[in-house]
Amino acid sequence: MPPPCDDRYEMSMNLQTASLLSLPHGRPACAGFLLVPLAMLVLAAAGHAADSVAAYTRFEQTLESSVNYGNPVQEASLTAKFTAPNGSTSTVPGFWDGAKTWRVRFLPTTPGAWKFDITCSDASNQGLKKSGNFTVTAASGQSRFAAHGPISVAPDGRYLVHSDGTPYFWLGDTAWNGPLLSSTSEWDLYVKERARQKFSAVQWVATQFRAAPDGDAQKQLAYSGTEKIAIKPAFFQRLDEKVDAMNRAGLLSVPVLLWAINGGGNPKVNPGVALPDEQAILLARYMVARWSGNAVAWILAGDGDYRGEKAERWRRIGRAVFNDMAHAPVTMHPGGMQWVWKEFIEEKWYGIIGYQSGHGDDDKTLKWITEGPLTDDWAKLPHRPIINLEPPYENHLAYQSKKPHSPESVRRAVYWSLLCAPTAGVTYGGHGVWGWDDGTKPPTDHPGTGVPLPWQKALTMPGAEQMAHVFSFFSTIDWWKLRPAPVVVVNNPGVQSPSKYIAGAKSDDKDLMVVYVPEDRTVEIKLDSMPSSPNVSWINPRTGEKSPAVAVVTANTCQFPTPAEGDWILFMKMDKKETAEKTTETK
Repeated sequence: MPPPCDDRYEMSMNLQTASLLSLPHGRPACAGFLLVPLAMLVLAAAGHAADSVAAYTRFEQTLESSVNYGNPVQEASLTAKFTAPNGSTSTVPGFWDGAKTWRVRFLPTTPGAWKFDITCSDASNQGLKKSGNFTVTAASGQSRFAAHGPISVAPDGRYLVHSDGTPYFWLGDTAWNGPLLSSTSEWDLYVKERARQKFSAVQWVATQFRAAPDGDAQKQLAYSGTEKIAIKPAFFQRLDEKVDAMNRAGLLSVPVLLWAINGGGNPKVNPGVALPDEQAILLARYMVARWSGNAVAWILAGDGDYRGEKAERWRRIGRAVFNDMAHAPVTMHPGGMQWVWKEFIEEKWYGIIGYQSGHGDDDKTLKWITEGPLTDDWAKLPHRPIINLEPPYENHLAYQSKKPHSPESVRRAVYWSLLCAPTAGVTYGGHGVWGWDDGTKPPTDHPGTGVPLPWQKALTMPGAEQMAHVFSFFSTIDWWKLRPAPVVVVNNPGVQSPSKYIAGAKSDDKDLMVVYVPEDRTVEIKLDSMPSSPNVSWINPRTGEKSPAVAVVTANTCQFPTPAEGDWILFMKMDKKETAEKTTETK
């Protein structure tokens, strides 16, 4: 575990630094992980048939086919079974990487002696069969994932954790086109900036799709054909370096495998629309196999309508892609204001409840976050982390007013999303960044969204910079304990004016409370809902600065005036002495 530190701690070894966004239970976050130059990381990341790898780093086995296939992915498949030191097994698929080369990638998490057994669906292909042993040593990396491991759903189902139990706070960025259209140097700039701004994940699209119909920057496609697709390994080899760069910078890679909106100028460019089920499954499994050795989460399908009868196709695809393998958490990215909890909650492969509140700014849109279905379904079993994967993008034209979404609009949606469901994380989006735009025209096939800034300038829009304060605040508290508690607020102005809704959340044991106030006013909180002998302060979400809170106490409530204009976070925490006494009593 890292040494005790606060969120301003910096490590310096004449290397670039960025932020460690995860935090151990009961400890402050440490802002300092190393961005090591690429040349120093090649061996650790690649793991080419290594006899020994550190825990949480990739093990890779390369094989040469003894058979010449016309369309390899259609004619053969690889399966690898890994046996851990305790005898447990994990199965992952392998993938074709061009010519006669096939690979298996795996991310071991337990030190000790491991075994692997690789088999091929073509029994005659002796080149694609291999068994062996390797040793996993203790984790030795300093980046988030090298130190703490990949993520999974926490035992209580409410949030995400690293392999070593460290809670993982999802602070995502939207870069749908970024890995596709960026050069290596551009992507290095992007991950450096997003790490500095304390993001912890990047959502992106891994094939040609609506906003990148010509594929990548070299105008090459991920695959060709429809009924029998031909996968292009060179396309994915270029993406490998982008995925590795994300992980080195402490950013979870979150690719959309099958963009699925049946709309826009040419829906058939989206693999989730154009491909028959078996080919969609094949393509998705190829990408999962390719990046199973990385710190990832998967978005099976993007921007589609999966409600009602349409869900059955995606349940079937999800089972075929994931149910026979070890895999990272999986979610769906639905269309705006579409809630698909009931469609997928019983699926074994479905690990995260993702939703999109969208880019509207009318009362109906605002109330969908604060009073919509997520505010009821979060309490139902089985529990899953709930994450808004697409709140309004900063500087994107709002659907109703046609005005650009302001930093204030973005912050409001972000904090509402974090407090109106059990806190697990949220994603930010910046217009200009998601489309990797040059600032001369709207993003491809999105004419009504407005002309964005060039992506380089959009990277540092005010809302993006202020996401660092989101992390810095939550990193100082046990955020995974928070549960929505709208009843703590008396006379909520959101009843009459949805944009003024005050969101409240608290821990079940009443030692922690967070209240978000969208604009300056006096906030009235029920006395019996507050922590005992609380330390109370205001946090400015625009600057991260803390201010003392004063209150007027009545018989049943405390009234707290905000320190100044704008939005504010009211934070209450039980006094440390009270907390210690309470813990002693419990024991």
